[in-house]
Amino acid sequence: MKIFRTYLPVALALFFVFVSCQHDDRSELPVPQEQKEWLSRPDGFSENYALEQMVVLSRHNIRSPMVGKGSILSRMTDSDYEWFQWEGSPSLLTPKGTRLESLMGAFFKEWLEEKDMLDEYGRDPYAFRFYANAKQRCQYTARSFADALLPGKDAKVEMNVQFDTMDPVFNPQITKLSPEFEAQARKEVEAILNDPEIKLAERFALIEKVINIKGSPAYPDTAGFSQFQTSVSFKLNTEPSMSGGLKMACSFADALVLQYYEEPDEKKAAFGNTLTLDDWTNISLIKEWYGDVLFTAPSVAVNVAHPLLLTLLSEIQNEKRVFSFLCGHDSNIGSVLASLEAEPYELDGAIEQRTPIGAKVIFEKFKGKDGVEYADVWLVYASVPQLRGETKLSYSNPPASQRISLRGLKANPDGLYLLSDVEERFAKAIDAY
Repeated sequence: MKIFRTYLPVALALFFVFVSCQHDDRSELPVPQEQKEWLSRPDGFSENYALEQMVVLSRHNIRSPMVGKGSILSRMTDSDYEWFQWEGSPSLLTPKGTRLESLMGAFFKEWLEEKDMLDEYGRDPYAFRFYANAKQRCQYTARSFADALLPGKDAKVEMNVQFDTMDPVFNPQITKLSPEFEAQARKEVEAILNDPEIKLAERFALIEKVINIKGSPAYPDTAGFSQFQTSVSFKLNTEPSMSGGLKMACSFADALVLQYYEEPDEKKAAFGNTLTLDDWTNISLIKEWYGDVLFTAPSVAVNVAHPLLLTLLSEIQNEKRVFSFLCGHDSNIGSVLASLEAEPYELDGAIEQRTPIGAKVIFEKFKGKDGVEYADVWLVYASVPQLRGETKLSYSNPPASQRISLRGLKANPDGLYLLSDVEERFAKAIDAY
């Protein structure tokens, strides 16, 4: 009994320490309501604002490169190097892209459940809309997202033209062309094209080193991208087009970045080179700058984004809609944000600094306790480790995010714009067409 009395307090203390340690995993504990805002919000935000609607403009997830075997990739890459063996034809959503989009859809399911928005689908399926460009990579991305968001519901994904063709809403084509437009557009494009901060020669040299162009079949006739002058042209009912060194370099930057996402071995993804995240960012910048040149000049952006701007504004103003998901391309996101006069931003954890693969621009509509409607704009994307590792996304491991600021609009102390101001910005871009 003496031994029992001596060690009982110690045993009980150890037991309670053990139990407390078992429950120290905070991801397993109920999260207080105020901590369930995963985006960067001020204290008391969820008490003052109710989320009413979400409109999402998404880029498709990982696809195979736009060009395949026997293309420029083979001709200008070292003969001993082998590109990643992609399944299927060029430009198609890959199996990994499908899985990654499902992970993002499952995260949105958790998010909308927390906001009590998913129940609206059971009451009125019209409250949810999934609409994608008819290209395979967009339709399959939307299908994967919808199935993960609403498992077992077989929610409809709209396709308004023949499969694997371009829907005019998502087609970043010139739909109004005049001498005055072309003169202004060329002036704006030249300003982007000649931006000295891009340091084009240095980034060209990095790609040329990675692919070892000197060991390619095209060498020495083709010694580098800089020997080909870049030019941009406009044609009615056609996307702005480019020829020359930048376009060539873009094909390689695009394929290398996609290879990096798919190939588990980082060194193999870089053809034996040891590349830093800064190196990968510099490679990716070539691809994104190509898109900036073609689609984000102010006059061009409002022209090519016009039908999509109309669709987005219609969704935002649809009082019966709770959740809208529109899936297109990086050119869609780039031109829409340029049309809305988004401020420049830098993305943490991404090598694609403009529109990461699978990225989503989210327009949130809130009702304040003051009875006023507000809006917020975010870019949500999977980080590089989440992409490469196919990491499960959750409130304890959320995707990365960046608030989008619109030039000239004043946010309130909680970071929100008046909804009417955002609608006016859409109207301004639409009228500029």
